[in-house]
Amino acid sequence: MTPPTASFVVPTLNEVDYLPATLRSIRALETDVDYEVVVADGGSTDGTRPLAREHGACVVVTQSRGIAVGRNAGARAADGEWLAFVDADTAVRADYLDRMLAFVRRSGVAGASSRCRVTDCYRGKAMQAFVNHLFPLFERPVLPGFNTFVRRSAFETVGGYPTVGNEDTAFSRALGREFDTEYCPDVLVETSGRRFVEQGLAGAAAHYLSLDVQRVRAT
Repeated sequence: MTPPTASFVVPTLNEVDYLPATLRSIRALETDVDYEVVVADGGSTDGTRPLAREHGACVVVTQSRGIAVGRNAGARAADGEWLAFVDADTAVRADYLDRMLAFVRRSGVAGASSRCRVTDCYRGKAMQAFVNHLFPLFERPVLPGFNTFVRRSAFETVGGYPTVGNEDTAFSRALGREFDTEYCPDVLVETSGRRFVEQGLAGAAAHYLSLDVQRVRAT
C-alpha cells in the first residue's frame, strides 16, 4: 500500500469536549491528497479514544503523559511524508492541506506554520498577535505545536519534540538550525483560548513564562 502524503498527528488527554470539532475539520478537507489521522492519547479516562476511533482516526496510547511524548508517539505511528501537528482544540479550514503542501514545496522549506485565530476568549488575542506578527520575525521562527507542518525526514533528523517546557519552541529552534522554516501567510487555523479563560491573561502569561524558563534551563 502506498503511504499517505500527509499525516495529521493529534495529541490528547481527556479531550472529549474539543476533539470532535478538530477531527471533523480534518475530515472535511477538500483535497485529492491522501492523508491519515493519528490520535496519540496519554491515558484519557473520558472516552476520548473510542470517540477518535469513531471518527476514523488511528489511535495510539502512550505509556507516559506529556504533549511532547504524544506528538512523538503519533509521529512514529504515522506513515506520511509530511507531518501536520495540530492540537485537540484546533480546527483547520478545508483548504489547509493543499495550501500548506503548495507553500512548502514552492518555498523549499522543511517546516512551516501559519496564521491563527484564537477563539472562545478575547484575552487570547494577545497570543494570537504574538503568533501572527512576532513569531515569524525570529531568525528561527517559532512553529506553535498546535499548528506545525514538517517534513518527516527533517523531524526525525532533529529527534522530534524534546521533553522540556515550551517543547514547540525548543523543537522549532532545533529544526531551524538544520533546515529552512517559514510562515505561510495565506493559511488560517482556529485554536481555543481556553487557557486564558481558565487562568486569565496574567495567569496564562506566567504559565508560559515558567515553561520557557524550564526550557532554557534544560537546554
